[in-house]
Amino acid sequence: MKRIVLPGICAMLAAGCTPSPAPDQAPPPPPMQASGECRAEAIQDHVGEEYRAALEQILANQSGAQRVRVIRPGVGYTMDYRPDRLNIHLDEQGAISELRCG
Repeated sequence: MKRIVLPGICAMLAAGCTPSPAPDQAPPPPPMQASGECRAEAIQDHVGEEYRAALEQILANQSGAQRVRVIRPGVGYTMDYRPDRLNIHLDEQGAISELRCG
């Protein structure tokens, strides 16, 4: 009986040592496009101005941004990076404290 059981156990242990198939490769990230990228350096003279909704489109046009996000103090926001997005940071009084792309 021992002669039959021992080879069976060894065969099962050896089968566990075979390499597993390679994991699927992740798809490549989407290509970064240069068109529509935000240029915040072109609009830094607006820092300190009181924010108003009409200013949003003006800043988007001047910076070349395709998207605009207004970030108010104490309000959470995602940390994802989008090169075509302008982030308008406001201070407690509603003035523009920072203009940054991403």
